[in-house]
Amino acid sequence: MTDAFREESLGEALGKVRSNWGWFVVFGALLVLLGLIALGNLAVATVASIFVVGVVMIVGGIAHIILAFRGRSWHSFLGWVLGGVLYLIAGVLVFADPALASSVLTLVIAFALLAAGAARIWFGFAVRPEKGWLWIAAAGVVTILAGLVIATGWPVNSLWVIGLFLGVDLLFQGGSFIAFGLALRART
Repeated sequence: MTDAFREESLGEALGKVRSNWGWFVVFGALLVLLGLIALGNLAVATVASIFVVGVVMIVGGIAHIILAFRGRSWHSFLGWVLGGVLYLIAGVLVFADPALASSVLTLVIAFALLAAGAARIWFGFAVRPEKGWLWIAAAGVVTILAGLVIATGWPVNSLWVIGLFLGVDLLFQGGSFIAFGLALRART
């Protein structure tokens, strides 16, 4: 086995991570900056997110079609080609009408939040004798409220909801990387 593939102990791996604590802080700060930029212009962040979804769909469609030709049976060939063509069409439609795409995706997010909230409430009551069950159920209520706020503001809010989610996520991810890097520094 070569040195590049030799197994390291957990202590060696943690030592390497700790020695690079500054990179975690810098990466976190960059994410926070991007989050603030996204929050500063929610419509641009929404459209940028929608375009990323479109690119992923187009790449996925091309991959499906390529895999169709690698298949061995006529039945699987048709399924893979059909899936690929549908992905390609959806990806092209995203670029043709990003406002419609953001509207559809915002509605999907609203329904997903409603379903996730209902599932959390159900799970909270399912584990009811355990400590903390009420927190799970309460989180479900908050998730349902978020879904209702988005659904009742639809389609007007479609131009900013996705950008808001992106901006908030970038802020939290950035903050967590900064905190992780500083915690690593404190342990060195």
